[in-house]
Amino acid sequence: MSNRNDKKLFKARVFEWADKLDVQIRSLAIRPMRNKWASCATAGNVNFNDELLAFDRDVADYVIVHELLHFFVPNHGKLWKSLMRAHLGKYEELERQLQESCNKLENAADSGR
Repeated sequence: MSNRNDKKLFKARVFEWADKLDVQIRSLAIRPMRNKWASCATAGNVNFNDELLAFDRDVADYVIVHELLHFFVPNHGKLWKSLMRAHLGKYEELERQLQESCNKLENAADSGR
């Protein structure tokens, strides 16, 4: 599948979750990001790291939901955690998978130096 197609599918997934969570997205970008998986602004702007396109759908959903919930809850406190659990179940497992993927990317980058 082409990168362009991957982006299209990922964006569709973001909008599906936005509808479920009743989040209004003004602008959505998928782009290279050095230090984070996603960012958002309460004005409705959302950015996702383009490396997420290579991840499992469930792990990508974790990042999507994680970010979109910040429109309602700006931190990772009890309310945020309960919302994550309500939408994704045992989200901690997906968080762990994301961290493992991150470690693999870092190790691959280090071995290429």
